[in-house]
Amino acid sequence: MEEWDIYTENREKTGRVHIRGEKMKEGEYHLVVTALIFNSEGKLLIQQRQAEKEGWPNFWDFSAAGSALKGENSQQAMAREVKEELGIIVNLSNSRLKFSWHFPNGFDDFWIIHQDVSLEEMTLQKEEVQNVRWVTQEEVNQLAAEGKMIPYFFLKDVFSWMHNKNLTL
Repeated sequence: MEEWDIYTENREKTGRVHIRGEKMKEGEYHLVVTALIFNSEGKLLIQQRQAEKEGWPNFWDFSAAGSALKGENSQQAMAREVKEELGIIVNLSNSRLKFSWHFPNGFDDFWIIHQDVSLEEMTLQKEEVQNVRWVTQEEVNQLAAEGKMIPYFFLKDVFSWMHNKNLTL
């Protein structure tokens, strides 16, 4: 049973918890984290979601993502999700929360992570991830054009965020 902290619309913890799979009530929010891992060649690590995943099965997605568990902050949740899904430890000391996207029942914190890691040293979480690869902006554009990448509205901008401290959406 997975438990999430419940937040207010102003991102304040309420002290209550939500059980994953239950419907969230009006005015309840939870925290989600998403990793965009870039290597020193300027390529983005993407993962292909498993065919059995509820949302976006078989689609290519950013490096890793998931919900923060009860008691976790954004950085702790990010490190755990990357470890669970990809089997690697990320160094978040040189990383930063790039932005937080508000969706109907939560907040999705997007982290930009700079780290070289070989595909061979990854251990993919079988329930979540079927494949991983490093891609260029052009390859992401091609996957999106083919309808194989989750169509984030800001997909065309993520490569410009690698070193830019000023975010524009």
